[in-house]
Amino acid sequence: MWNRTKLNYAPVAGLVFTALTFVGCGGGGESSSQSDNQDAKKPNDITGNYYLPEKATVGEGALLHAELIYPLDDRPTPQVHASTLVETEDGIVAAFFSGTHERNPDVGIRVSHLENGEWTWPEEVVNGVQNDTLRYPCWNPVLFQPQEGPLMLFYKVGPNPREWWGMLITSEDNGKTWSDQVKLGEDPAIGPLLGPVKNKPVQLPDGTIISPSSIERERDGDVFWQVHFEISKDHGETWQVVGPINDGETFDAIQPSVLTHEDGRLQMLCRTRQDVIAESWSDDQGQSWSEMAATSLPNPNSGTDAVTLADGRHLLVYNHSTKEGEEPKGRNILNLAISDDGKTWNPFMTLENEPNNAGYSYPAIIQSTDGKVHITYTYDRISVKYVVIDPAKI
Repeated sequence: MWNRTKLNYAPVAGLVFTALTFVGCGGGGESSSQSDNQDAKKPNDITGNYYLPEKATVGEGALLHAELIYPLDDRPTPQVHASTLVETEDGIVAAFFSGTHERNPDVGIRVSHLENGEWTWPEEVVNGVQNDTLRYPCWNPVLFQPQEGPLMLFYKVGPNPREWWGMLITSEDNGKTWSDQVKLGEDPAIGPLLGPVKNKPVQLPDGTIISPSSIERERDGDVFWQVHFEISKDHGETWQVVGPINDGETFDAIQPSVLTHEDGRLQMLCRTRQDVIAESWSDDQGQSWSEMAATSLPNPNSGTDAVTLADGRHLLVYNHSTKEGEEPKGRNILNLAISDDGKTWNPFMTLENEPNNAGYSYPAIIQSTDGKVHITYTYDRISVKYVVIDPAKI
């Protein structure tokens, strides 16, 4: 049901992005991270401005490791989606929603631990049971370890993304056991609090937790996607809502991630329906945000995630594509890009580019204390893939 006039930032395959796409975004120019051998490569992507390398091979370059969290022929449920991961004192923990299929009432949240180099069997830790006769699906778990306090697992419960609400469970033993579930509450600006809608929160030096979030609102038979932030200064006891920061008209935008810059600014990157990744900036620790604008990177209406590395560089994992053009397109290609400033991006690695039934999507990315980068993503909706990157080799 689309009766609004939308601004389109990426035309059909074979045509380059409009000039509006490149405002203040670097247009795919070089960064200090770009290798000499890629400098000479000609653009081969949907925008006509970037060179995408062939699919990376484990053991070559920065890709250290790649595996499925569980095998395709031994799955806990028929489908899985929306993974998240975190580092604890005991190691890496992953979670995802899992069930017959997305939206089915049997979908719950499962957790797996990386122990002695192997992933444990994913165990369901929470579901959407309301009473003896009513059960809703669970959605989009997000793991987060704050500077103080227990491990947090945010997730959503409800019949669909327009009617869901945010829930939270916590763990005092790094995800082995979990508390009772708690509803996050309500806010006049957005209705039910959702917590981080897909991607991890960031915590500022003063302890402030910023959860990147978004809502999908239906009005007059139309659906509007809007980004907002849920901010806590008391370790998650209470939450302040900032936004929505966009009207859902120029950009239908959801599922933001937050980058931190050395000058104190925050940057938001998010998925849109306008064929581009969009961005916004904050100069006041998330209390206000600039007008949302297009970056130079394409997006096929699929989730992304990003992280600021300890050395100040920024990594983005995303589908470098739109729904148009030749394969691999849409969610059939998954990429990594790096940036020194959050504006000029260099796609330096292709994680996946072989089409399958459901593609590669909804990535999550973190950096562990040893400097390595850990990524999970949905693999054909039937498993979760886990990869490790060495940023020193980028």
